[in-house]
Amino acid sequence: MAAKLRKGDKVVVLSGRDKGKEGEIVSVDPKAGKAVVDGVNMAIRHTRQSQASQGGRIPKALPIDLSNLAMLDANGKATRVGFKIEDGKKVRVAKTTGDVI
Repeated sequence: MAAKLRKGDKVVVLSGRDKGKEGEIVSVDPKAGKAVVDGVNMAIRHTRQSQASQGGRIPKALPIDLSNLAMLDANGKATRVGFKIEDGKKVRVAKTTGDVI
């Protein structure tokens, strides 16, 4: 099955603690159905100091379920993603505007 949300997409959170926040997808785990969005679902992780990095309390973005994310269209509104065939290629389409993503 083709991925509706991919790395680099601008998304908005639909539910949960960070509802309404926008960000860019950093990574996607299709098997688990989760994605890491920059600046969303942040948690504090305590790390030990090493020669390579400074230790302390470091904020980290945790994965969020794909069902709680919606793509942003050209107008900046949440949209669902559909597919259509153009010139023999399967492309993603925003349901609100009909534009190719």
